[in-house]
Amino acid sequence: MMAFYLMDLLLMPYHALSPKDAAAFADKHSDLFGDHSQLSAEQLDTTGLNQVFRIKNNRGTSLIVKQALPEHSGLTQYWPVSLHRAQIEADVLKHHAKICPEYLVEVLYYDQELAALLLEDLSDCAVLRHLFFAGQQPERIGLHLGRYLAKTGFYSSDFVLTGPVKKARQLQFNNPELCLVTEDLVFTDPYCNHERNSLSAAQLPELRQLWSDETLQAEVAQLKADYLTKPQVLLHGDLHCGNVLISHAECKVIGAEFGCYGPAGFDTGTWIASLILNLIVQSASKKTQAQPYFSGQINVFWQEFSAEFATLMQKETRDQSFQNAMYQQHFLRQLWQDTLGYAGCELIRRTVGWAQPEELNKFTDQRVKLEVQRQLLALGRDLIMQRRQLTPEQLLAKLV
Repeated sequence: MMAFYLMDLLLMPYHALSPKDAAAFADKHSDLFGDHSQLSAEQLDTTGLNQVFRIKNNRGTSLIVKQALPEHSGLTQYWPVSLHRAQIEADVLKHHAKICPEYLVEVLYYDQELAALLLEDLSDCAVLRHLFFAGQQPERIGLHLGRYLAKTGFYSSDFVLTGPVKKARQLQFNNPELCLVTEDLVFTDPYCNHERNSLSAAQLPELRQLWSDETLQAEVAQLKADYLTKPQVLLHGDLHCGNVLISHAECKVIGAEFGCYGPAGFDTGTWIASLILNLIVQSASKKTQAQPYFSGQINVFWQEFSAEFATLMQKETRDQSFQNAMYQQHFLRQLWQDTLGYAGCELIRRTVGWAQPEELNKFTDQRVKLEVQRQLLALGRDLIMQRRQLTPEQLLAKLV
């Protein structure tokens, strides 16, 4: 009976999977369950952008089915977003996994017609953001993310790839619809009184200053232009604490549908901004000694990333022009400046932009929330404006 149902499912055009459909999809495209398995499907998430199921058999073996949905009550109200994002996510995860599989969720199968991915189930892991909410401080996340971004960045760059191969990769990972979302939300909306922004009357003094600061906006325009025109590496595109899963033994990255080619400092900046956001939120909540932990993880992250990237440039660069030691030093200096700039943009957009992060929405005391927002805006501006002068040590000093 299941065989006939599977055949009918495969012949159908795109449709939103039911739990029964998801179980049949997982059973068809994996040998993990085996014959005569009794399958159950648990719906884990329906954000409107995707739906996610955990498919489990009677022996406790499980897999994840993630399907892109065509409509989203918020996102598609403002931007045209096609199902192609599922293809991008599958390709980015698989490409990054070829470089460092220890840090990526495994994509077992992708169905283009259904815009559905079959993924390993990381049920032993927890979302890093949720661990932070619970007051936990997992070690080595800076080390893991530094290695992940250094390796995936370097091996998708001009240091390794020939011109024709790199340009072909750019076409493969061309993601104009979700890149437009990033362009608007990160670089445009926060700097004007846009309807998508998340505003309160109490914030207006700081926001009016933000909207009238032409010097700041010129720097943001430069960072936006670089995002548009500097395809250095294959980016994850949305690397924050909600897209990192942690267990005592593993660190896994998920959620790469915003992936594209762009400036190497975008992912590193977004990641540092996520840690800074949690540092300031937790410090205001007074739940844990946040500053030493998060500053330490930021420091470890950048030291590991820069050391790994520098070593790879010295030993693995294939293009003779890019083997020049002075150029490599310049590249890393510029990457650090870009990292600070994109971190600043991310802090500002997370503070006043569309779809505020869970970290800020946890506050019940609006006075405390407002003070946190003011800190984030001020720090975001400093990182953008001072990115050409700030050293890693000076960044850490700002976080004290």
